[in-house]
Amino acid sequence: MKKILAIYVLGFLLITSCDSDSPPAPTPEPDVKAPSEANLSLPENNKECEQGEINGNNAVVEFRWQASADTDNYDLKVTNLDSNVNTVKAGLTSTVAEVSLERGHPYSWQVTSKNSGAISNNSSTWRFYLAGDGESNFAPFPSNAVSPTPGATVNPDNGKVSLIWEDVQDPDGDSVTYTIYVDTTDGYQTTKPEWSNISGTSLEISVETNTVYYWRVLSSDGNNSASTGVFTFKTSG
Repeated sequence: MKKILAIYVLGFLLITSCDSDSPPAPTPEPDVKAPSEANLSLPENNKECEQGEINGNNAVVEFRWQASADTDNYDLKVTNLDSNVNTVKAGLTSTVAEVSLERGHPYSWQVTSKNSGAISNNSSTWRFYLAGDGESNFAPFPSNAVSPTPGATVNPDNGKVSLIWEDVQDPDGDSVTYTIYVDTTDGYQTTKPEWSNISGTSLEISVETNTVYYWRVLSSDGNNSASTGVFTFKTSG
């Protein structure tokens, strides 16, 4: 009886000791409110850009946006729409930034608002054209695929698929038409006459089942043109 009691007492002491050494429950961190979206100011959307200091084939472009609420810093991303090369300036605490860019290309830009929380917020995306020497007429901005989304598998409707693309503007204000290239090779094969100089932003085409298609959009103002990259979609069997 004495041995059993001793074991019981020892077990009680061990349990009590372990409980007393347990770490306190962590204090939950306060919620951080997500930052608001920044409103872009300059360069203006779908316009020719004012150039700053010119150094050879590059020019300094000044970017401005309005401060967003609950924001500690910003990331600025500028994309050359011809090469798809990104220039990023991260951790900006000001709402003004200068970037040296190659002239003679269209660009897009976007600002991401950030703070100490896990959630960030992207601004809308604006476009501008940075003119080169001697340019008096500028190409339209390249379009983007709307539907089918790149890489999607689609179910043809009575053997047909509708291609939909983004309506774009010309920096000179000229009217824009579109020529659509669609094939099963690379998106660069000869197009059909009825797929050329389209004023709308959609085209219904006949397709085969279980086939990968390549397509791109050429936007033109009658003098200059700009092409998208090549998009793909697959038809279901």
